[in-house]
Amino acid sequence: MKLSVLDQSPVPSGFTPADALHNTINLARAADGLGYERYWIAEHHAIETLASPAPEILIARVAAETSGIRVGSGGVLLPHYSPLKVAEVFRMLHALYPGRIDLGLGRAPGSGGLEAFALQRDRSKRLEASDFAEQLTELLAFLHHDFPPEHPFSRIKVSPEMPGAPEVWLLGSSAWSAAAAAQFGLPYAFAHFIGPEQTVAALAHYRANFRPSKFLQEPRVILTLGAVCADTEAEAERLAASTKVLIRRIRLGGERRSVPTPEEAIKELKSAIEGADPLTWDASEWPRYIVGDAGKVSATLKSMAHDLDVEELMILTVIHSHAARLHSYELLAESFGLAKRSDNRGLEVASRKAT
Repeated sequence: MKLSVLDQSPVPSGFTPADALHNTINLARAADGLGYERYWIAEHHAIETLASPAPEILIARVAAETSGIRVGSGGVLLPHYSPLKVAEVFRMLHALYPGRIDLGLGRAPGSGGLEAFALQRDRSKRLEASDFAEQLTELLAFLHHDFPPEHPFSRIKVSPEMPGAPEVWLLGSSAWSAAAAAQFGLPYAFAHFIGPEQTVAALAHYRANFRPSKFLQEPRVILTLGAVCADTEAEAERLAASTKVLIRRIRLGGERRSVPTPEEAIKELKSAIEGADPLTWDASEWPRYIVGDAGKVSATLKSMAHDLDVEELMILTVIHSHAARLHSYELLAESFGLAKRSDNRGLEVASRKAT
């Protein structure tokens, strides 16, 4: 079983976005040393809670600070960008760190409607109109020199020219993304923490309709979900109060403030109207976030992976304390028996700084 990390660069209450970005670098060093497979950085725009609107910049820094872990985007929101520009950026990263760069792609706006509109260069088009499939086709052709000879873009030499290419993944949380990943023959990362009600159907559709391609011969899946792991179940529940408040704010009012402390979160939850647990506001068989001690969390994750026939889980942890967040990933790595990377230069430094 492979474990990976999805990092949204959350901003803890009382700290700055710069602190959050340094936490990302610190956590990536630790994940590298702990034996995690890959480290993906999300893209969000104009959201106070999250500090990374430009994952490609953090990818360059994180890859430079690590030695063995794959580093990538979770993901680049392609509708905002020119396929050629994305190809150039990730070919640059691939040239710097060959064999370690992932290009995860999504079609979500990563923001509200106004911010999505502001990101567009051509604002004459209706925001709901999507040419994502055409953009993806063009991007793959740029990355792999695959335009037909008669296509005018076949004359473009994408630089830097180096053997190989970044590994492309399609991200999503719906049947649409499952169908697109199957049609293009791409590996698929499903965001269970966003759309848990659709997990089973989306993965089944992807596998049943997968078309082998030059990129991939058989379906390949990453399941992304949340986890908060601590030494005791009570401590994990206390830490997860911050996560519950964040999800409740978004679902009920759209507020995107910084991550509250557990004490602030518990107070806010107690004053809220009684209702369903925000971490399980869905009809899914499995929660979007698994909370508990290492034994409980790892057993639940392994059970999900077995039932869904998934060989890689990507873990998202959004809590207030960076030290507790780092410890959560450490506990998971130990419980899954991940092999540490002996040549990693950042694990001791990361652990020391987090405390």
